[in-house]
Amino acid sequence: MKKAYISKNVIRRLPRYLRKLDELRAAGVERISSGELGARTGLTPSQIRQDFSCFGEFGQQGYGYNVASLREEIAHILGMDLQRSVILVGTGRIGQSLIENISFERLGCRLMGAFDIRPELIGTCIGDIAVQNASGMRNFIREHGIDIAILSTNRTYAHSIAEGLIAAGIRAIWNFTEEEIDPGESGVIVESIHFSDSLLELSYYLSQQRNDR
Repeated sequence: MKKAYISKNVIRRLPRYLRKLDELRAAGVERISSGELGARTGLTPSQIRQDFSCFGEFGQQGYGYNVASLREEIAHILGMDLQRSVILVGTGRIGQSLIENISFERLGCRLMGAFDIRPELIGTCIGDIAVQNASGMRNFIREHGIDIAILSTNRTYAHSIAEGLIAAGIRAIWNFTEEEIDPGESGVIVESIHFSDSLLELSYYLSQQRNDR
């Protein structure tokens, strides 16, 4: 059976719901209505109900949502119970920051290794992750069945490294290189992060405010 199409906007909102539900659970809240959840997330109750209806029925009319149950459902939809294996390629400032500041285990991922080509970095540790020589990266991917590669190298090498990752069997790439990666017909999923996009969005909204005056 063909899977129903879920828009990217809906998928992007799921982590937002997850964060809010984690906050509610930590505060001891057991139930919440779509109206209350909307007020806390800045979304309309109808938008929330529509988003959740893409995956089934999670709440009851007049009862609302059980916070713990809804949180687990969303975590399951996001694959957080599957323990994805991850490597990081490129341990410069961005790569180091990602290792130091992202709680991979909490997100259902396990950071298995980090790789670089610079001799001064190979053999050093970032937290408890040792930086390995990138020459052994393909074998490492095949040996450990790595699912996701975080790519944070110089953009000059982004395409060639991505091609190597895909050839080694990587299933998804989280791309921080500011270079667009085309996976071709490989089926590999690429999520590209452009830090400047959010700033430009802010600039746009400020421009609109000025035009409205």
